[in-house]
Amino acid sequence: MAITVDTSSCVSSGQCVLLAPHTFDQDEEDGTVVLLTDEPAAGEEDAVRQAELSCPAAAIRVTG
Repeated sequence: MAITVDTSSCVSSGQCVLLAPHTFDQDEEDGTVVLLTDEPAAGEEDAVRQAELSCPAAAIRVTG
């Protein structure tokens, strides 16, 4: 599984951080998504996929 984010389309809703806090964070200045790792921790794969589906701006892409 590989994860990419598009910070330019992020609307700073924070759903990704709530769902997968070991994979995503938010920038302290503008609240946009910060990718902590491009491969999720063991056991967080489902949460990362849910974060992709829950992102209102479709700023998260999961492949593999």
